[in-house]
Amino acid sequence: MRGLGTPTGRAARVTVRPCRVVKVLTVAVAVAAVSVYLTSCATGGTGARDEGPARGDSAAGAAVVSPSPTASPATIPKRVDPVQLVKNDPAVSADVKADLRPCVSDEYPVDVSYGDLTGGRVSDVVVNVMTCSDAVGVGSYVYREVGSTYKNVFTSEESPVYAEIDRGDLVVTEQVYEKSDPLQYPSGEVVTTYRWSVNRFAVRNRTENDYSNAVGAVTPIPESN
Repeated sequence: MRGLGTPTGRAARVTVRPCRVVKVLTVAVAVAAVSVYLTSCATGGTGARDEGPARGDSAAGAAVVSPSPTASPATIPKRVDPVQLVKNDPAVSADVKADLRPCVSDEYPVDVSYGDLTGGRVSDVVVNVMTCSDAVGVGSYVYREVGSTYKNVFTSEESPVYAEIDRGDLVVTEQVYEKSDPLQYPSGEVVTTYRWSVNRFAVRNRTENDYSNAVGAVTPIPESN
């Protein structure tokens, strides 16, 4: 995952019922029964109404039109300057602001995502700040539009960290290192899923993964005699 510093409608169901001929006692009734039988079977019917969406009963046979699905509240994209958003944010640490410099020309090490996390009118903004050299995430932030400005509603600076939008939830991944772990091989990771509730993000789920110590280990080559 980037920012962590390690490679790592529906068809209608049709029920077919066989046509049945009922035994009759008189010739007149038999003729009527055969007539009904031929009407239901010779026209290609199944002898029973196909299950599925209801059809209109008007003489013209007009189909019933289903209403269009309602769009989610946050459907208005609004691009922002993520660098200025972070630099002007008092919740961002001085260290992150000091390291937020262009890597090449005017290109800054930031990833930006837009999506619906808080149910607002305008899409929320997720900003991940990384290092230029190895793309390690040093800070993850979520901004929500409040009035004419954006307000910081989530901050994580437990590096390496990276935040993403997953089906309306905020998923934050933090890697765990022991003292002897190289940058490429952390000991594990903690993945926390947050959901917006009562004007704040609440923890919905947390998963801890421990990595194998054998992965990436260097096996010494025996010396020849």
